[in-house]
Amino acid sequence: MIRTSRGSRTRRDRAAAAVVPRLRRAAPLALPVGWGAVAVAWKFGCPLARQPGLPMRIATSLVFLAVGTGLVLGVRRGLRRELARVRAVAEATQRVLLRPPPARLDGLALAARQLSAARGASVGGDLYEAVATPYGVRIVIGDVRGHGLAALGAVVAVLGSFREAAHDEAELGGVLRRLERALQRHLRERVRDEHPAAGGAAPEHPVAEEFVTLLLLEVRADGRLAVLDCGHPAPYRLGPRPERLPVGEPLPPLGVLPLPAVLVPHTGARLLPGETLVLHTDGAEEARDRRGRFFALDAVLARSAGRPPEGVVRQVHEALLRHTGGRLDDDVALLVVRNDRVRVPAQPAEPGLRRPRPAPSTHC
Repeated sequence: MIRTSRGSRTRRDRAAAAVVPRLRRAAPLALPVGWGAVAVAWKFGCPLARQPGLPMRIATSLVFLAVGTGLVLGVRRGLRRELARVRAVAEATQRVLLRPPPARLDGLALAARQLSAARGASVGGDLYEAVATPYGVRIVIGDVRGHGLAALGAVVAVLGSFREAAHDEAELGGVLRRLERALQRHLRERVRDEHPAAGGAAPEHPVAEEFVTLLLLEVRADGRLAVLDCGHPAPYRLGPRPERLPVGEPLPPLGVLPLPAVLVPHTGARLLPGETLVLHTDGAEEARDRRGRFFALDAVLARSAGRPPEGVVRQVHEALLRHTGGRLDDDVALLVVRNDRVRVPAQPAEPGLRRPRPAPSTHC
């Protein structure tokens, strides 16, 4: 009997807890509903309200108009509160998913931001991340086929894998293979969930056509760069004139073809102290205005020389929104990194210190 009473008490507590949120949502409607009940009772229960005449009709119409206005305002207020709560949850989720990089990371200054083509969203099909590892600062920027909420699954899979593999893998090629496996698992799970009868294999399904263009970048302690490019636009290096950074032979986007057996990063470039790199997705260069003209990203970057990374991101985004009139057809992600490390010149040896001479050989 004790167990039964405790169980029934628990069920009552749960039911009461479920009722409280409903009452809070209905609270804005309490006054208009009560007012309307009084108006209906006055209309049908009061003899004075049933008297003929224009003044009485006008008074009755005003009463019911006020009741209707109160109901509309109450519903609107409740919807606005619910929308504010949903937006707060969505913004918190988006910040966790595509968190902004730190302003400084192992001697590098960074800034990043994304413009989503989906209205009301700050995260779409683009992704970026930067982490400091024992092998250098590793950066990823990518673009999932499509945009908006449908591409978030692939973004989560790739970013989650990168945040682990960047610390675990000594070679940049190992990081890329981990990202490829994570994307393949995500696509197989999507096909299995959406088409259980297919048994995890549905090449004709649009999911099987999804792919990710990707750029992996490693900034080593001496400023030397290692790059693996999977069909992604090459970054710009800012100087007197913006120039494309050499990235070597491009690889196929992830999800289109298997990666080659041997992955050799391109290491022929360096990021010297004071130099800036601008990594971007293709939405920045493919954005068009109403006349169909493409956005001149290189011209905007030429005017951004000398600005801090946050200033470069802000200037490019403002120019992009002016060019498109605020209407983007594709997501746009931008990540700017500047080498703030100080180059230490070689120091001469102290006068009193000499290198030890090698011991004389004892062989004849």
